[in-house]
Amino acid sequence: MAQLSEVSSIPVATIKLYLREGLLAPGTRTSPNQAQYGLPHLRRLKLIQALVRLGRLSLAAAGDVLDAIDSDRPLIETFGIAQRAATRVVDRDRIREADLERLAPLIEGWHVDPDGCGRYDAAAALTALQESGLNASDDWYRHYADAALAVAEADLDLVDAQEGRSAKAETVVVGTVLGDALFAGLRRAAQEHVSYIRYAGRGGAPPTAH
Repeated sequence: MAQLSEVSSIPVATIKLYLREGLLAPGTRTSPNQAQYGLPHLRRLKLIQALVRLGRLSLAAAGDVLDAIDSDRPLIETFGIAQRAATRVVDRDRIREADLERLAPLIEGWHVDPDGCGRYDAAAALTALQESGLNASDDWYRHYADAALAVAEADLDLVDAQEGRSAKAETVVVGTVLGDALFAGLRRAAQEHVSYIRYAGRGGAPPTAH
């Protein structure tokens, strides 16, 4: 375990926690106080760390999505588990029918679960945006919907490119949970870029290089 900790740069105490929580499979016992760990353990450790630290999942939620990877569930069910784990909790009692109706034109023709987290989360965000007084055209909202479809196509293309159910399921989870973090970061960088192109030559300060 000390060697696994050194190679992975993850403290022994954290590895032991993952073992206790059932997120990481035990090593092969070589003596009463020694166990052997291999590359699959290292890969799983990196995945757990990514889900917990970057994806900000609780240990329980990380356990749910890891169980989904290791199961023989259909991929569409694995998608649902990953989405629920990665999606912030929305108080559905506060989502009005009018909120869902406001969202309907943006997702018209989409095959979505009426009770799915995506529909409710989008409805809550859309209502908050409009009630905040944001002066945005219908085209602005449509651009967001079109971008979401493009990213979803890319996500599924990546899943389809994998060989075997296990690899596809892991890609579903990683792409769903960590894809959110990647897209948010890219959006921030793109905003910096476009604002520089549009405003830096008009007296605006260029972004600071990092």
